[in-house]
Amino acid sequence: MPTVFPQGMVDTAKKNFGGGNTAWEEKTLSKYEFSEVRLLEIMESLCGSSDFECNRLLEEQEEHLEAWWLRLKKEHPDLFEWFCVKTLKVCCYPGTYGPDCLACQGGSERPCSGNGHCKGDGSRQGDGSCQCHIGYQGALCYDCMDGYFSSLRNETHSICTACDESCKMCTGPTNKDCNQCEVGWVREDGTCVDVDECAAEMPPCSDQQYCENVNGSFLCEECDSTCVGCTGKGPGQCKECIPGYTKENGQCTDVDECSLSEKACVRKNENCYNTPGSYVCVCPEGFEETEDACVQTQTAGDEVTEESPAELPSREDL
Repeated sequence: MPTVFPQGMVDTAKKNFGGGNTAWEEKTLSKYEFSEVRLLEIMESLCGSSDFECNRLLEEQEEHLEAWWLRLKKEHPDLFEWFCVKTLKVCCYPGTYGPDCLACQGGSERPCSGNGHCKGDGSRQGDGSCQCHIGYQGALCYDCMDGYFSSLRNETHSICTACDESCKMCTGPTNKDCNQCEVGWVREDGTCVDVDECAAEMPPCSDQQYCENVNGSFLCEECDSTCVGCTGKGPGQCKECIPGYTKENGQCTDVDECSLSEKACVRKNENCYNTPGSYVCVCPEGFEETEDACVQTQTAGDEVTEESPAELPSREDL
């Protein structure tokens, strides 16, 4: 609240000054500047309508704010200091913490060496210890974690920079500066290089997967649904094809059983429909199914000859 109040003062600073009669406006403005009307307008803008906690605190401390506005503002121009730190005693100055507003670890000017957050900073809570940013460690966040190296270090500042991804620990930014290689890398000629797990004598993936090498590791990806074993992604990388598919131009494609010279559907008047990897045999409309034929059920005059079979049903009717 005491951090929002100054913005309200800025927003209302020249509300009644619109140009025209300068002498009248300056007189009016000077009255408005220290008026209870302006205070009320500022206070109405401090909290959102749904911020219950803010509105509760404003109601409880309204008298304190009025006293500061009307009598104490000149003597104590810093509202945050007077209201939050010294009067309510719920805040501390930045860089301090706890009931007595003690300095954070590393000092109130640059807590945690500027590389972390002080627990309780600016409040009457916390223990002043440091929560270090990523890459830093130690009580004052001055040291580098594994995977980072010190790119700047003097009496007042410490900057830690990430090692190359191949390094577990390092002294510089490249894969030649590793003290120790990360898991999935191996040292060759003084440099940490990626291990190709996919080239191992015993492949790490299952029979229906292919191995894809990535930096420091590998991925097992599923073969195409038309494959029986594969060497890579897609129907063009199959070792063999599943039943109902055959290798054509290097990839597994569906066999159209209905177009083969040897009829797939052998019952009289029966229609053949190709499906992915298979086919179905269906009697035409107006025919009923028996063990060895499709028998016409239509009345005379609506006969469908063997040479002119009934119109094939759509796929949706199958």
